[in-house]
Amino acid sequence: MILINCTRDNFTLKYPLEQIAPLDSVLFFDIETTGFLARSSQLYLIGCAYYQDNSWNIVQWLAQNTSEEALILKEFLAFAKNYTTLIHFNGAQFDIPYIKQKCQQYSLIHPLDDMLSFDIYKGISPYKTILNLPNCKQKTLEAYLGIQRNDLYDGGELIDIYKNYCKNPTDDQKELLLLHNFEDVCGMLDCLPLLLYADLFAGSFEVDDAWTDDYKGLSGELRSELIISLALKHPLPTPLIISKDDVFVRMAETGCQIKIPIYSGELKYFYPNYKDYYYLPLEDKALHKSVAGYMDKAFRKQATANNCYTRKTGNYLPQWSPLFEPSFKKEYKDTLSYFELTKETTIDKNAIYEYATQILKNMAM
Repeated sequence: MILINCTRDNFTLKYPLEQIAPLDSVLFFDIETTGFLARSSQLYLIGCAYYQDNSWNIVQWLAQNTSEEALILKEFLAFAKNYTTLIHFNGAQFDIPYIKQKCQQYSLIHPLDDMLSFDIYKGISPYKTILNLPNCKQKTLEAYLGIQRNDLYDGGELIDIYKNYCKNPTDDQKELLLLHNFEDVCGMLDCLPLLLYADLFAGSFEVDDAWTDDYKGLSGELRSELIISLALKHPLPTPLIISKDDVFVRMAETGCQIKIPIYSGELKYFYPNYKDYYYLPLEDKALHKSVAGYMDKAFRKQATANNCYTRKTGNYLPQWSPLFEPSFKKEYKDTLSYFELTKETTIDKNAIYEYATQILKNMAM
Protein backbone atom coordinates (compact mmCIF):
# COMPACT_ATOMS: atom_id res chain seq x y z
CA MET A 1 0.00 0.00 0.00
CA ILE A 2 1.15 3.52 -0.78
CA LEU A 3 0.12 6.29 1.61
CA ILE A 4 0.35 9.91 0.46
CA ASN A 5 -0.14 12.84 2.84
CA CYS A 6 0.20 16.45 1.76
CA THR A 7 -1.03 19.96 2.50
CA ARG A 8 -2.82 21.96 -0.16
CA ASP A 9 -0.70 25.10 -0.26
CA ASN A 10 -2.01 28.60 -0.99
CA PHE A 11 -5.63 27.46 -0.91
CA THR A 12 -8.44 29.50 0.61
CA LEU A 13 -11.88 27.98 0.86
CA LYS A 14 -14.42 30.33 -0.77
CA TYR A 15 -17.51 28.84 0.80
CA PRO A 16 -18.81 29.08 4.40
CA LEU A 17 -18.53 25.37 5.05
CA GLU A 18 -19.14 25.95 8.76
CA GLN A 19 -22.85 26.33 7.97
CA ILE A 20 -22.85 22.63 7.08
CA ALA A 21 -20.57 21.40 9.86
CA PRO A 22 -17.51 22.49 11.88
CA LEU A 23 -14.42 22.33 9.66
CA ASP A 24 -12.57 19.84 11.87
CA SER A 25 -15.52 17.43 11.68
CA VAL A 26 -15.67 17.32 7.87
CA LEU A 27 -14.16 14.66 5.62
CA PHE A 28 -14.26 14.92 1.83
CA PHE A 29 -13.73 11.62 0.05
CA ASP A 30 -13.56 10.09 -3.43
CA ILE A 31 -12.79 6.56 -4.60
CA GLU A 32 -11.32 4.98 -7.72
CA THR A 33 -12.43 1.52 -8.84
CA THR A 34 -12.07 -0.80 -11.80
CA GLY A 35 -15.83 -0.98 -12.34
CA PHE A 36 -19.26 0.01 -11.10
CA LEU A 37 -20.20 -3.22 -9.30
CA ALA A 38 -18.40 -3.88 -6.02
CA ARG A 39 -18.77 -7.66 -6.31
CA SER A 40 -16.99 -7.83 -9.68
CA SER A 41 -14.48 -4.94 -9.53
CA GLN A 42 -11.71 -3.65 -7.31
CA LEU A 43 -11.39 -0.63 -5.08
CA TYR A 44 -7.84 0.57 -5.65
CA LEU A 45 -7.59 4.19 -4.47
CA ILE A 46 -9.26 6.33 -1.81
CA GLY A 47 -8.58 10.02 -1.40
CA CYS A 48 -9.72 12.37 1.37
CA ALA A 49 -9.47 16.06 2.24
CA TYR A 50 -9.59 17.21 5.85
CA TYR A 51 -8.95 20.41 7.79
CA GLN A 52 -6.16 20.46 10.36
CA ASP A 53 -3.72 23.04 11.70
CA ASN A 54 -5.45 25.83 9.73
CA SER A 55 -4.82 24.06 6.42
CA TRP A 56 -6.58 21.71 4.05
CA ASN A 57 -4.78 18.40 3.76
CA ILE A 58 -5.04 15.51 1.32
CA VAL A 59 -4.50 11.86 2.20
CA GLN A 60 -4.56 9.02 -0.34
CA TRP A 61 -4.36 5.25 -0.02
CA LEU A 62 -3.31 3.36 -3.16
CA ALA A 63 -3.48 -0.43 -3.44
CA GLN A 64 -0.39 -1.61 -5.33
CA ASN A 65 -2.16 -4.85 -6.25
CA THR A 66 -5.47 -6.63 -5.77
CA SER A 67 -4.38 -8.16 -2.46
CA GLU A 68 -4.22 -4.71 -0.85
CA GLU A 69 -7.86 -3.78 -1.43
CA ALA A 70 -8.95 -4.73 2.10
CA LEU A 71 -5.91 -2.96 3.54
CA ILE A 72 -6.68 0.45 2.03
CA LEU A 73 -10.31 0.02 3.00
CA LYS A 74 -9.38 -0.65 6.64
CA GLU A 75 -7.05 2.36 6.68
CA PHE A 76 -9.76 4.61 5.30
CA LEU A 77 -12.37 3.38 7.80
CA ALA A 78 -9.98 3.88 10.72
CA PHE A 79 -9.34 7.43 9.50
CA ALA A 80 -13.01 8.23 8.77
CA LYS A 81 -14.25 7.30 12.23
CA ASN A 82 -12.63 10.50 13.56
CA TYR A 83 -15.11 12.62 11.56
CA THR A 84 -18.85 13.17 11.75
CA THR A 85 -19.63 14.66 8.31
CA LEU A 86 -18.89 13.01 4.98
CA ILE A 87 -18.85 15.24 1.90
CA HIS A 88 -18.75 13.79 -1.59
CA PHE A 89 -19.70 14.37 -5.21
CA ASN A 90 -22.61 12.09 -6.17
CA GLY A 91 -21.25 9.68 -3.58
CA ALA A 92 -24.73 8.76 -2.42
CA GLN A 93 -25.23 7.03 -5.76
CA PHE A 94 -21.84 5.36 -6.13
CA ASP A 95 -19.02 5.86 -3.63
CA ILE A 96 -20.91 5.19 -0.41
CA PRO A 97 -22.88 2.11 -1.60
CA TYR A 98 -19.68 0.74 -3.13
CA ILE A 99 -17.75 1.15 0.12
CA LYS A 100 -20.57 -0.46 2.12
CA GLN A 101 -20.66 -3.46 -0.20
CA LYS A 102 -16.90 -3.89 0.10
CA CYS A 103 -17.21 -3.71 3.89
CA GLN A 104 -19.83 -6.43 3.76
CA GLN A 105 -17.56 -8.50 1.54
CA TYR A 106 -14.71 -8.29 4.06
CA SER A 107 -16.94 -8.36 7.17
CA LEU A 108 -15.77 -4.88 8.20
CA ILE A 109 -17.69 -2.50 10.43
CA HIS A 110 -17.97 0.98 8.94
CA PRO A 111 -19.00 4.35 10.46
CA LEU A 112 -20.71 5.70 7.34
CA ASP A 113 -24.29 5.22 8.55
CA ASP A 114 -23.52 7.30 11.64
CA MET A 115 -22.07 10.19 9.65
CA LEU A 116 -23.94 13.16 8.23
CA SER A 117 -23.75 12.85 4.45
CA PHE A 118 -23.62 15.91 2.18
CA ASP A 119 -23.67 15.53 -1.60
CA ILE A 120 -22.24 18.50 -3.52
CA TYR A 121 -23.78 17.21 -6.74
CA LYS A 122 -27.30 17.20 -5.28
CA GLY A 123 -26.80 20.71 -3.96
CA ILE A 124 -25.83 22.12 -7.36
CA SER A 125 -27.72 20.01 -9.91
CA PRO A 126 -31.14 21.71 -9.43
CA TYR A 127 -29.54 24.91 -10.78
CA LYS A 128 -27.97 23.37 -13.89
CA THR A 129 -30.37 25.17 -16.25
CA ILE A 130 -30.02 28.51 -14.48
CA LEU A 131 -26.23 28.24 -14.69
CA ASN A 132 -26.53 27.18 -18.36
CA LEU A 133 -24.55 23.99 -17.79
CA PRO A 134 -24.70 21.07 -20.26
CA ASN A 135 -24.46 18.66 -17.32
CA CYS A 136 -23.39 18.58 -13.69
CA LYS A 137 -20.27 16.45 -13.96
CA GLN A 138 -17.51 17.60 -11.66
CA LYS A 139 -15.19 18.51 -14.51
CA THR A 140 -17.96 20.58 -16.11
CA LEU A 141 -18.41 22.54 -12.87
CA GLU A 142 -14.67 23.06 -12.60
CA ALA A 143 -14.52 24.36 -16.18
CA TYR A 144 -17.41 26.75 -15.41
CA LEU A 145 -15.32 28.18 -12.58
CA GLY A 146 -12.23 28.41 -14.76
CA ILE A 147 -10.34 25.66 -12.92
CA GLN A 148 -7.62 24.03 -14.99
CA ARG A 149 -6.68 20.39 -14.44
CA ASN A 150 -3.34 18.73 -15.00
CA ASP A 151 -5.09 15.36 -15.09
CA LEU A 152 -6.06 14.41 -18.65
CA TYR A 153 -7.87 11.13 -17.92
CA ASP A 154 -11.29 10.06 -16.69
CA GLY A 155 -11.94 7.20 -14.31
CA GLY A 156 -12.71 4.72 -17.06
CA GLU A 157 -9.46 5.41 -18.90
CA LEU A 158 -7.47 4.85 -15.72
CA ILE A 159 -8.71 1.28 -15.29
CA ASP A 160 -6.28 -0.13 -17.87
CA ILE A 161 -3.50 2.04 -16.48
CA TYR A 162 -4.10 0.59 -13.02
CA LYS A 163 -4.22 -2.99 -14.32
CA ASN A 164 -0.90 -2.44 -16.09
CA TYR A 165 0.48 -0.85 -12.93
CA CYS A 166 -0.38 -3.99 -10.95
CA LYS A 167 1.54 -6.14 -13.46
CA ASN A 168 4.51 -3.87 -14.02
CA PRO A 169 4.43 -0.81 -11.72
CA THR A 170 6.13 2.40 -12.81
CA ASP A 171 6.33 5.81 -11.19
CA ASP A 172 4.64 7.40 -14.19
CA GLN A 173 1.60 5.14 -13.85
CA LYS A 174 1.46 5.72 -10.12
CA GLU A 175 1.55 9.49 -10.57
CA LEU A 176 -1.25 9.39 -13.15
CA LEU A 177 -3.47 7.40 -10.78
CA LEU A 178 -2.74 9.60 -7.78
CA LEU A 179 -3.08 12.84 -9.74
CA HIS A 180 -6.57 12.03 -11.00
CA ASN A 181 -7.85 11.23 -7.53
CA PHE A 182 -6.00 14.20 -6.00
CA GLU A 183 -7.65 16.61 -8.43
CA ASP A 184 -11.05 14.98 -7.89
CA VAL A 185 -10.73 15.59 -4.16
CA CYS A 186 -9.39 19.13 -4.59
CA GLY A 187 -12.07 19.80 -7.19
CA MET A 188 -14.78 19.19 -4.61
CA LEU A 189 -13.33 21.97 -2.48
CA ASP A 190 -13.06 24.20 -5.54
CA CYS A 191 -16.68 23.60 -6.59
CA LEU A 192 -18.18 24.45 -3.21
CA PRO A 193 -18.70 28.15 -4.13
CA LEU A 194 -21.36 27.06 -6.63
CA LEU A 195 -23.48 26.18 -3.61
CA LEU A 196 -23.71 29.92 -2.96
CA TYR A 197 -26.28 30.11 -5.76
CA ALA A 198 -28.33 27.44 -3.98
CA ASP A 199 -27.99 29.39 -0.74
CA LEU A 200 -29.15 32.58 -2.44
CA PHE A 201 -32.22 30.88 -3.91
CA ALA A 202 -32.95 29.48 -0.45
CA GLY A 203 -32.97 32.95 1.10
CA SER A 204 -29.38 33.60 2.14
CA PHE A 205 -29.47 37.39 1.71
CA GLU A 206 -30.56 40.60 3.34
CA VAL A 207 -32.86 43.25 1.89
CA ASP A 208 -31.06 46.49 1.17
CA ASP A 209 -33.89 48.51 -0.29
CA ALA A 210 -37.03 48.39 -2.41
CA TRP A 211 -38.51 51.12 -4.59
CA THR A 212 -40.69 51.69 -7.64
CA ASP A 213 -39.43 53.07 -10.92
CA ASP A 214 -40.91 54.00 -14.29
CA TYR A 215 -39.64 52.80 -17.66
CA LYS A 216 -40.75 52.64 -21.27
CA GLY A 217 -42.02 49.35 -22.66
CA LEU A 218 -41.18 47.92 -26.06
CA SER A 219 -43.98 49.93 -27.66
CA GLY A 220 -42.95 53.13 -25.92
CA GLU A 221 -45.70 52.96 -23.32
CA LEU A 222 -44.90 54.11 -19.79
CA ARG A 223 -44.72 51.24 -17.33
CA SER A 224 -43.72 50.78 -13.71
CA GLU A 225 -41.70 48.18 -11.85
CA LEU A 226 -40.68 47.30 -8.33
CA ILE A 227 -36.92 47.06 -7.82
CA ILE A 228 -35.56 45.04 -4.90
CA SER A 229 -31.90 45.35 -3.93
CA LEU A 230 -30.38 42.48 -1.96
CA ALA A 231 -27.07 42.23 -0.11
CA LEU A 232 -25.41 38.81 -0.27
CA LYS A 233 -23.75 37.29 2.75
CA HIS A 234 -20.91 35.80 0.66
CA PRO A 235 -19.54 36.74 -2.80
CA LEU A 236 -20.85 34.71 -5.73
CA PRO A 237 -18.20 33.04 -7.94
CA THR A 238 -19.51 34.59 -11.18
CA PRO A 239 -22.19 37.16 -12.15
CA LEU A 240 -25.49 35.77 -13.41
CA ILE A 241 -28.51 37.23 -15.21
CA ILE A 242 -31.79 35.31 -15.40
CA SER A 243 -35.41 36.10 -16.26
CA LYS A 244 -38.71 34.30 -15.95
CA ASP A 245 -42.36 35.37 -16.03
CA ASP A 246 -41.25 38.91 -16.95
CA VAL A 247 -39.19 39.11 -13.75
CA PHE A 248 -35.54 40.06 -14.24
CA VAL A 249 -32.77 39.11 -11.79
CA ARG A 250 -29.19 40.36 -11.98
CA MET A 251 -26.74 38.67 -9.62
CA ALA A 252 -23.42 40.41 -9.07
CA GLU A 253 -20.57 39.35 -6.83
CA THR A 254 -21.90 40.84 -3.61
CA GLY A 255 -25.39 42.02 -4.53
CA CYS A 256 -28.54 41.03 -6.35
CA GLN A 257 -31.21 43.18 -8.00
CA ILE A 258 -34.71 41.97 -8.83
CA LYS A 259 -37.07 43.84 -11.16
CA ILE A 260 -40.78 42.95 -11.11
CA PRO A 261 -43.29 44.58 -13.47
CA ILE A 262 -46.21 46.28 -11.71
CA TYR A 263 -49.65 45.46 -13.05
CA SER A 264 -51.83 48.56 -13.09
CA GLY A 265 -55.52 47.99 -13.71
CA GLU A 266 -58.51 46.04 -12.51
CA LEU A 267 -58.32 42.64 -10.83
CA LYS A 268 -60.84 40.43 -9.07
CA TYR A 269 -60.97 39.21 -5.52
CA PHE A 270 -62.75 35.85 -5.42
CA TYR A 271 -64.67 35.11 -2.24
CA PRO A 272 -63.89 31.64 -0.90
CA ASN A 273 -67.46 30.52 -0.03
CA TYR A 274 -69.40 31.15 -3.22
CA LYS A 275 -72.49 29.31 -1.93
CA ASP A 276 -72.99 32.16 0.56
CA TYR A 277 -73.12 34.79 -2.22
CA TYR A 278 -75.37 36.05 -4.97
CA TYR A 279 -73.98 37.28 -8.28
CA LEU A 280 -75.37 40.57 -9.58
CA PRO A 281 -75.07 40.50 -13.40
CA LEU A 282 -75.81 44.18 -13.93
CA GLU A 283 -73.12 45.24 -11.48
CA ASP A 284 -70.75 42.36 -12.31
CA LYS A 285 -69.96 41.56 -8.71
CA ALA A 286 -70.99 39.26 -5.90
CA LEU A 287 -72.66 40.21 -2.61
CA HIS A 288 -73.15 38.16 0.51
CA LYS A 289 -76.66 36.73 0.83
CA SER A 290 -77.13 38.58 4.08
CA VAL A 291 -77.02 41.79 2.05
CA ALA A 292 -78.24 40.78 -1.41
CA GLY A 293 -81.04 38.60 -0.08
CA TYR A 294 -83.35 41.61 0.01
CA MET A 295 -82.85 42.38 -3.68
CA ASP A 296 -85.32 41.47 -6.39
CA LYS A 297 -84.62 37.95 -7.69
CA ALA A 298 -84.51 39.33 -11.22
CA PHE A 299 -81.30 41.17 -10.39
CA ARG A 300 -79.46 38.37 -8.61
CA LYS A 301 -78.64 34.71 -9.03
CA GLN A 302 -76.70 32.11 -7.14
CA ALA A 303 -72.97 32.79 -7.42
CA THR A 304 -70.54 30.23 -8.77
CA ALA A 305 -66.85 29.90 -8.07
CA ASN A 306 -66.13 31.71 -11.37
CA ASN A 307 -68.23 34.80 -10.71
CA CYS A 308 -68.08 35.15 -6.93
CA TYR A 309 -65.85 38.21 -6.93
CA THR A 310 -65.55 41.89 -6.38
CA ARG A 311 -63.47 44.08 -8.69
CA LYS A 312 -60.79 46.55 -7.68
CA THR A 313 -58.51 48.88 -9.63
CA GLY A 314 -55.00 49.46 -8.34
CA ASN A 315 -51.32 48.60 -8.64
CA TYR A 316 -50.43 44.96 -8.13
CA LEU A 317 -47.48 42.60 -7.92
CA PRO A 318 -47.56 38.95 -9.03
CA GLN A 319 -47.21 36.09 -6.57
CA TRP A 320 -46.76 32.45 -7.55
CA SER A 321 -48.43 31.02 -4.47
CA PRO A 322 -50.63 32.81 -1.90
CA LEU A 323 -48.17 34.86 0.12
CA PHE A 324 -49.97 38.10 0.86
CA GLU A 325 -53.69 38.63 1.34
CA PRO A 326 -56.01 39.71 -0.05
CA SER A 327 -55.04 37.83 -3.17
CA PHE A 328 -56.38 38.98 -6.56
CA LYS A 329 -56.64 37.26 -9.93
CA LYS A 330 -57.57 38.09 -13.49
CA GLU A 331 -59.73 34.97 -13.77
CA TYR A 332 -60.72 32.30 -11.26
CA LYS A 333 -58.73 29.46 -12.82
CA ASP A 334 -55.51 31.46 -13.09
CA THR A 335 -52.62 29.99 -11.11
CA LEU A 336 -50.88 33.35 -10.91
CA SER A 337 -52.31 35.72 -8.35
CA TYR A 338 -51.52 39.28 -7.30
CA PHE A 339 -51.36 41.37 -4.17
CA GLU A 340 -51.81 45.10 -3.90
CA LEU A 341 -48.69 47.24 -3.91
CA THR A 342 -48.75 49.90 -1.22
CA LYS A 343 -46.21 52.27 0.27
CA GLU A 344 -46.21 50.13 3.40
CA THR A 345 -45.17 47.10 1.33
CA THR A 346 -41.98 48.71 0.06
CA ILE A 347 -40.79 49.79 3.53
CA ASP A 348 -41.58 46.47 5.23
CA LYS A 349 -38.27 44.64 4.84
CA ASN A 350 -39.66 41.41 6.29
CA ALA A 351 -42.39 41.39 3.66
CA ILE A 352 -39.92 42.23 0.89
CA TYR A 353 -37.61 39.44 2.10
CA GLU A 354 -40.47 36.91 1.90
CA TYR A 355 -41.43 38.17 -1.53
CA ALA A 356 -37.86 38.08 -2.87
CA THR A 357 -37.46 34.55 -1.52
CA GLN A 358 -40.61 33.44 -3.35
CA ILE A 359 -39.41 35.07 -6.58
CA LEU A 360 -36.05 33.33 -6.45
CA LYS A 361 -37.61 29.96 -5.63
CA ASN A 362 -39.93 30.39 -8.63
CA MET A 363 -36.90 31.20 -10.80
CA ALA A 364 -35.30 27.92 -9.77
CA MET A 365 -38.32 25.77 -10.56
